[in-house]
Amino acid sequence: MNAISSQMSKSIEGGSWIRRMFEAGIQLKRQFGDDAVCDFSLGNPDLPPPPAVGEALRAFAAHVDEPFSLGYMPNAGFEWARALLAEHLSKEQGVQLGSGDVLLSCGAAGALNALFKAILDPGDEVLTIAPYFVEYGSYVSNHGGVLRTVPSLPGTFAPDLPAMRAAITPKTRAVLINSPHNPTGAVYSREDLADLAGILEKASEEHGRPIYLVADEPYRFLTFDGAETAALLPLYRHAVIVSSFSKNLSLAGERLGYLALSPLFADRATLMVAAIMANRVLGYVNPPVIGQWILKGALGSQVDVSVYARRRQLMGEVLREAGYEFQMPRGAFYFFPKAPGGDDVAFVNALVEERILAVPGRGFGGPGHFRLAFCVGDDVILRSAAGFKRAREKFA
Repeated sequence: MNAISSQMSKSIEGGSWIRRMFEAGIQLKRQFGDDAVCDFSLGNPDLPPPPAVGEALRAFAAHVDEPFSLGYMPNAGFEWARALLAEHLSKEQGVQLGSGDVLLSCGAAGALNALFKAILDPGDEVLTIAPYFVEYGSYVSNHGGVLRTVPSLPGTFAPDLPAMRAAITPKTRAVLINSPHNPTGAVYSREDLADLAGILEKASEEHGRPIYLVADEPYRFLTFDGAETAALLPLYRHAVIVSSFSKNLSLAGERLGYLALSPLFADRATLMVAAIMANRVLGYVNPPVIGQWILKGALGSQVDVSVYARRRQLMGEVLREAGYEFQMPRGAFYFFPKAPGGDDVAFVNALVEERILAVPGRGFGGPGHFRLAFCVGDDVILRSAAGFKRAREKFA
């Protein structure tokens, strides 16, 4: 007798390599102590929130004893919070957005699930670029869709536009991109995004329905060496931005995210109504109250990105001196080096022997590589140098 669904059984069996390594780290730390383990497995921002977050919380606390201060609200969030976010995104994207063009959600994951609930029929396909954030598969299959991957260009991890064009079929309903990218650190150029928008515009006309271009952007704020995250909403009428405040404000546990629709889309009001209904029927009901009050006081603030820039340099030096093959990330806080010997699982296991935790690339659809999250203290990065070198020498 099966106590759970076959789909969930497959999900449990496959599991998330990120969580597996995170849990392995807990065991190692219990055995050897926290200071003996170098944990690069989880992209959990360790920087404290900027001061504006604490100020916003104190301001809210002064009113928490008022009626309904923590009560229900419209499913898309407070109207004033949506208006503030729309004003902020209008400046960021270079287009004019109103409160009706944005929806606040329970994290970027909640926004993606609400969107896919709103647009997918059973069997519809969502294309994404491999490597990719592994949870995308679940977010799509939750709503009857099928996630299909399109390889990126070797070496740079940039979009392979001819391959993307060839992958589109009458079943294609959306293309999901992530830039700055987890796990590779790639940042897609404005030219590539404009060309991709052109491909999707033509394909939408050919197939008689919109193919949405969905950009997952929680790392928008974090780029290096002059790279910029291009504004997508002006480039394509069926563009949707999904993001959160998990990384730029270090609020990963507060679960506040959003989606925004391009004002070029004439029928966006219909899509927004559907997304708001999805937000409700999926059980999110509404975004967190406290998160929206934090947004009111901290929108436009961010953590000290110079800390991440320094850690990026340190991590690059450690890997370079140990003889790894990699490209410096242009955004986000991940490295995605090639696994010595080619077997990413075997190499990650060798790192575990050195009490270093990484994630096999196959967990992101990128076998032969491994991911390192450098949102950790400088001391952890420096302490890992000898272990990285010993692990590399085992595969020489």
